[in-house]
Amino acid sequence: MNQDYLDPKYAEGMPKMADSAFAMDLLSSIKTGIRYYAVAITETASPQLRRVLFNQMEKAIDLHTEVTDLMLAKGWLYPHDIGKQVELDWKSADMALSIAEMNLYPIDTDRLGTFATPYQ
Repeated sequence: MNQDYLDPKYAEGMPKMADSAFAMDLLSSIKTGIRYYAVAITETASPQLRRVLFNQMEKAIDLHTEVTDLMLAKGWLYPHDIGKQVELDWKSADMALSIAEMNLYPIDTDRLGTFATPYQ
């Protein structure tokens, strides 16, 4: 990895990696919501409230399907190919470790002259 983090040319590829991470986080949140709906349905005495919760849970399941389909289409998820998924997970873990090892706050952060500024 390049050590010059303040230079925008080294951020190439980061939006794609960020998008896949956001999508995975959204998928996990949707799954958690579905679990909570299921528990709430089993603990609700009111038939009307149970019906509302059930409808919300069905919508969450539909959203889960949409997000999963998007992730499959983009190549961010391989639920039917464990080898590819493990490879992708290892790559993500290596990237996370590389980012954690970065010196994000170097002593010299002066970039005068690097970017067009009105005071040059």
